Amino acid sequence: MEYRIEGDNLQIVRVTLRPGEEIYAEAGKMVYKTFNISMETKMAGESLGGKLLGALKRKVAGESFFTTHFTSSEGIGEVGFAGDFPGRLEAIDVSGGKNFLAQRDAFICAQQSVEFSIAFQKRIGAGLFGGEGFILEKFSGDGIVFIHAGGDFVTFELKEGQGIQVDTGCIVGFEETVDYDVEFVGGIKTALFGGEGLFLTTLKGPGRVILQTMTLSKLRRELGAMSGRSGGEHHADIGGGLGSLVGSFLGSDD
Repeated sequence: MEYRIEGDNLQIVRVTLRPGEEIYAEAGKMVYKTFNISMETKMAGESLGGKLLGALKRKVAGESFFTTHFTSSEGIGEVGFAGDFPGRLEAIDVSGGKNFLAQRDAFICAQQSVEFSIAFQKRIGAGLFGGEGFILEKFSGDGIVFIHAGGDFVTFELKEGQGIQVDTGCIVGFEETVDYDVEFVGGIKTALFGGEGLFLTTLKGPGRVILQTMTLSKLRRELGAMSGRSGGEHHADIGGGLGSLVGSFLGSDD
């Protein structure tokens, strides 16, 4: 399978499929396909312990019950996928046992040889305060999976013993070898007035970590603030309309 990611902050992945190659995607992520690409919608998660159980696991992880499978019916074809809001796409190779954990709703598409599952946070604190909740998406197998998140991406390759502290909710994903926990920021004044919340997520190597510079919760908060600022009746109407429109588009989930 060949692919290329194009664009800046509204990226698209263009996948070239030859006969015998197959890719599956989250329902609704396709942008276009050539005539010779066949598509079939299936109940998700046959490899997760049965169709119904697999579909339920995907639903818990924030995805739909169904995935759409794309194959080339004749010759070489192309299909394109994109996320639902401004952000970046990243190709993650999970071959060789490099299992990858990602935030809910991150999945875009993957080679058929990649298994989609879920992982539970091992620590109560991380699940309650880590911004990702108790459920993470888990990708394993042999192949490439494409994930999407907001803003730009910052990638770290942590060595054994290296670590970073991250604003909760800014984590896109990390390799399964990375240790994930949540710590109190320390100091009442910093916690109350520092603007970063009460907790920070701690990530310790070895392994790869991907962060996002913009989350949907931050975007909604800023749009709401913009719509509420004074600036004349005309500007208020525009801001309120924009906030309502974007708020409806983004929905209520992070």
